[in-house]
Order: sequence, then C-alpha cells, then structure tokens
Amino acid sequence: MGEPIAVEAERYLDHLTVERGLSEHTLVAYRRDLRRYLDFLSRRDLSEPSEIDERVVRAFVASLSASTYGDDERPYRATSVARTLSSVRSFHRFLVREGVTERDPAVSVSQPKLPRSLPRPLSVDEVTRLLETPDRGTPVGMRDAAILELLYGSGLRISELVGLDVDDVDREAGSVRVLGKGGKEREVPLGRWGREAVDAYLTRARPAFATTKSRAALFLNQRGGRLTRQSCARLLEIHARTTGLDRSVTPHTLRHSFATHLLEGGADVRVVQELLGHASVATTQIYTLITRDHLREVYYSSHPRARAVERQPATSGSGKRR
Repeated sequence: MGEPIAVEAERYLDHLTVERGLSEHTLVAYRRDLRRYLDFLSRRDLSEPSEIDERVVRAFVASLSASTYGDDERPYRATSVARTLSSVRSFHRFLVREGVTERDPAVSVSQPKLPRSLPRPLSVDEVTRLLETPDRGTPVGMRDAAILELLYGSGLRISELVGLDVDDVDREAGSVRVLGKGGKEREVPLGRWGREAVDAYLTRARPAFATTKSRAALFLNQRGGRLTRQSCARLLEIHARTTGLDRSVTPHTLRHSFATHLLEGGADVRVVQELLGHASVATTQIYTLITRDHLREVYYSSHPRARAVERQPATSGSGKRR
C-alpha cells in the first residue's frame, strides 16, 4: 500500500484504533469498506487524495449499488452501501481535518434510500417461555439462564455480555458495569430475576467451568475459556427451538424486546436511551414506532367503534332508523 491515498487510509485506521478506541469488530468493518473504496480508486488510476472529487465518490456508490458478492452473486443491500459510504465520508473528513485535502468530496453525496426496517420484538409471553427453557439444575443451564436474563432483563449487546468480567457484577447493588460502544461505560440494573440467575451461576455453576485460563471472565464455556459471541448466539438458537418459537431469535432480538417492553410499560425514552447506551435519542426512538404500531393494532382489534363489522342483511320494511 505505497500509494498516497492508501497510506492515508492506513493512517486513518490507526487513528480509529489509538485515538477513538474502536472495537476490533468495528475496525474490521472499516477496513473492509475502505479496501473496496481503494480498489475502486486504483481501477481508475487515482492515487492522490486531491484527485478525488464528488463525481468520483458518486461513481463509487453507483458501482457498489450495481455490484454483487458471494458465490450466488447477491446484490449489495442498500444498508451495506449506506454503511460503506459512511466509512468513506468519515475517511474524507479525517483528510480535511489533517490538512491533507482542502475540501471533502463526499459531504454532499447522498445515501441510497433505505427501507424502513423495524425490529421485531418478542411478546412478553414468548420471552417468558424462552427464559424458562434452560434446565437450572445443571451448570450449563444455570449459565444459559443467567445469559438470557441479562440479554433481556438488562438489554445488553452480545459484545457487552461476553466482555463482562466477574468484578463487573455488583451483587449487592444488583447492577452490572458495562463497557459499550466507543469505550463508553454505563451501569445497568440486573432486576430481581437477573440478580437471582447471576447469583446462582456464580456460586454453583461457574466454579464447575473455571480453570487456570479462565481469569476474570464472567461467562465461561465448558473448557473454561471466555464464551464467544458465536457460542452465545448458538445457545440462544437452541433454546428458541426448544421453546417452539417459529422465528429467528438472536441476542439482539432480546435487546429489542427489552426496549420495546419498557416503552410499552410507560418508561421515558430518555431513560431507555441511557439503559441501552445509545449515543443519540434518535436511535432509541425507533422503538417508539413499534409501540405505536402495537397500540394501533390493539385499538383496531379491541375497540367496538374501530372493528369492522359484518353488515347484516336488510330487514323488511322501510329500514329507516327510529
């Protein structure tokens, strides 16, 4: 990567790593997006940052929207194109701030129109059935129960959950210290069920898994290592199938359900924002759309003046009201 634009891209990735402290998972996504962008620029023989103008960025977005990936040549989704453009925009803002270029060629390039996609939460009954699935008489079951209670009862991201250490849990206060996106720390309550499940796991199950390599990790696999995101997602799939849920259930489904059920119960959106660790309340407000849809659905199915009624056949006589 000796071309000037490629050198600047590496400098930008170093900036994200050192100064912004982004997670490895996020950095991999940025690197992948910039690799696509650099490949596009290379095919056009563009190597200097100053050579890139708005038309070039627009052409890149158009080419990405028209391209495919994978063995089955699936087209890029609008969300993937939008995310890649966001990475490119952030890169060009960095070049302006660093004085490498005088203007940002990506600033006025609009994102592709995204379909409105609302998360599908589970119902309270479905969550209850799911949380009752693990066999709490075994170490694995106690661990899985604690995981499910934290994902739903505290609304944790999967990356936050698997990153927890034993010392992050305050059993007396009934809370857990979480390191969220961008290294932002927050404290969230465990709730009575979550507290009991974590207590049972720590006292009766974790010692059965722990080895010398376990160190401080809270959730362990059966070999004593820290539980991974993938393993956690798999165990959730297994419990969802056991419950008989006829839909995909991911760790984020439980986070969606946590937020939606709080709002339906009357929680303020700003409180839910803090509990979820969202930087902006606008991100949290998507859940208010879900609860509005739910309210509308309940209204139309329950209120006598909202339900559609089947017309009765006309009776004999004038049919006039009296």
